[in-house]
Amino acid sequence: MDPKTPPAYIVTSADHALRAAVMLQLEGGLTVSQIAERLGVARSTAHRLLQTLVYRDFAVQDDRRTYHPGPVLELATYSQSSVSRLRSRALGHLQRLVDVVGESANLAIRTGDRTRFIASIECQHALRVGSREGMVFPAYRTTGGLVLLAELSPPEVDGLYAPERYVERPEERPDLASLRTQLARIRRSGFAVNDQLSERGVVAVGVPVRDAEGQAVAGLSVSMPSVRYDRHQLPGLVATLHRAAGAIEAGGLAPSH
Repeated sequence: MDPKTPPAYIVTSADHALRAAVMLQLEGGLTVSQIAERLGVARSTAHRLLQTLVYRDFAVQDDRRTYHPGPVLELATYSQSSVSRLRSRALGHLQRLVDVVGESANLAIRTGDRTRFIASIECQHALRVGSREGMVFPAYRTTGGLVLLAELSPPEVDGLYAPERYVERPEERPDLASLRTQLARIRRSGFAVNDQLSERGVVAVGVPVRDAEGQAVAGLSVSMPSVRYDRHQLPGLVATLHRAAGAIEAGGLAPSH
C-alpha cells in the first residue's frame, strides 16, 4: 500500500488526541508523562488531551492516575464487548418498559465521575423526554449515575470527588455532605429519584442492573416531564423497573472485571 499523504491543513490538537487514543487502544495503561513524551508535547497539553478523551469515554483513569482504553475504544476493538453485549441484551427490555410505563427509558454506565447513556428509547407522547443515547453527564446529576455511585463505599466516593481532582473544574465538584446523604438513602431504598438535577422540568427514577456476581454494571431508568410525575405511583414504577432490570440480568451478564 502507498504511504498516506498528510492533509494540507492538519488540525494538530485533533491529531494528537487521535494518536493518544490509538496508543491507549493498542498498548493499554499509559501515564501523562509517557503520552507527553511520545507526542512531543508539554505535560499540561497531554493532560488536557487525556481529560478530553476521558470526558468522551475514549479513556478512563485509574486510582494510580494511569490512563486506559475507555468504553468507546472497547466497543471499537471488540464488537461483542461487555458494553456492546449489555446494550444489545437490554434494548428489547427497554422497549417493553416504555410500552408498560409510557415514558422514555434509558440505560447508562459510569466511567469515573461521569455517566454515559448507552441506550435510550423514547415514548410516543408529544411531550416527552428525548433520547439521551451517547450523552455524557456528571454521574451525581443523573439517575443511573446515582444508583451506581451508591454502590461505592463512602471512602471510594470521597476519593472519586477528592478536591485535587477538581482543581481545573471546581464547579463540577458536588457538595459531598449532601451527596453522601443522598447515596445512603439510595442504598437503603434500592432506587433513585432524580428531580430536575440534570435538566429542568425532567424527573427520572432508576434502579441498578447487576452482573452474575451481583455487581452493579449499569443504571436503568425512566424519564418523564415533571408535570406527569406522580409520587403516589412511585412504588409501582420502582417495582416495574426492578422487573425490567431482572429480565436484563436473566440474560446472563458477565462480571465487569
